[in-house]
Amino acid sequence: MKAGTKLKSAVCDTEIMVIKAVPDGVAECGGAAMVAERGVSSDLDPAFSSGTIMGKRYVDDSGTVELLCIKPGKGSLALNGVALKVKDAKPLPSSD
Repeated sequence: MKAGTKLKSAVCDTEIMVIKAVPDGVAECGGAAMVAERGVSSDLDPAFSSGTIMGKRYVDDSGTVELLCIKPGKGSLALNGVALKVKDAKPLPSSD
């Protein structure tokens, strides 16, 4: 997985673009590894079914990986089996 790669979910409509990557990381959606081209679909894992939101960035706890959702779907994103969370927006500076 490298920055700039577009990946598609094998279990739902989710599509992502890799913004920041780790060399040995495997992006997953809905409990299945993401692929470059859709082929045979598998079943959505209920543990990873909270969905994705278009335009949101997903990161791991350490900030080593960042994925941009470019098409939403029913599966949730994970890296090597660990769920990713939505990246919070930076707060604007105070105008005081």
